Amino acid sequence: MGILNVTPDSFSDGGKFNRVDAALEQAELMIAHGATIIDIGGESTRPGAKEVTEQDELARVIPLLKAIKSRFDICVSIDTSKAAVMAESIAQGADIINDVRALQNQGCIEAVAQSDVPVCLMHMQGLPRTMQENPHYDDVINDIMAFFKQRIDVCEQAGIGKDRLILDPGFGFGKTLQQNYQLLANLSKFSSLGLPILSGTSRKSMIGNLLEREVNERLAGSLTTAVLAAQQGAKIIRVHDVQETVDALKVLSTTNQYQN
Repeated sequence: MGILNVTPDSFSDGGKFNRVDAALEQAELMIAHGATIIDIGGESTRPGAKEVTEQDELARVIPLLKAIKSRFDICVSIDTSKAAVMAESIAQGADIINDVRALQNQGCIEAVAQSDVPVCLMHMQGLPRTMQENPHYDDVINDIMAFFKQRIDVCEQAGIGKDRLILDPGFGFGKTLQQNYQLLANLSKFSSLGLPILSGTSRKSMIGNLLEREVNERLAGSLTTAVLAAQQGAKIIRVHDVQETVDALKVLSTTNQYQN
């Protein structure tokens, strides 16, 4: 899953692709490099990020979604927590809804339930503006597991079948450095829920803070976390550096074929 942020303030590439022509070029490049999903985000969810109005997010996301779908045969995911953006994106051909709030905001469950598109439910403790101030868990794995079970139940009751659900434990979203790596070390445990797992660690502060590297110096760390996630059964790897990640995962996949 290639990340395509059309925001002025995303932590890694804010402002680089917030024109449709530049974003289309980036989408084409990621597809050429092996991305099978393009994830469009119109609101930054980095720590401390400001909220974006519904109108602004629609204006950022929808023209690009339409442009990509008209030019490329590619699965497009829309990264949003707003019901109106979900509904309009689905109407315009979005293939997946990717929600950091796990359909908890008003109207979101209904917007997805009225469609047949898959949805990714992410775990986040708190909200983007405050989530890193003092994250606390009794047991980070068990607490996230309980959250997922609750959200799965809510979705099923609303008519969103399990066959449409994807789970994302939310690396960096209300987790300390230690909790992020505990999560990565135990990612395979979430497979017990019987749903595909999405892992998104690309260029995040869990890599930068550990290695003391700026955002543009985190490729090696990002590739390592991608391989570790794939080894533990993650089905979708969400990344900025598509070509390099595809290469790393190809080496892993080929090696796995020769295991006794």
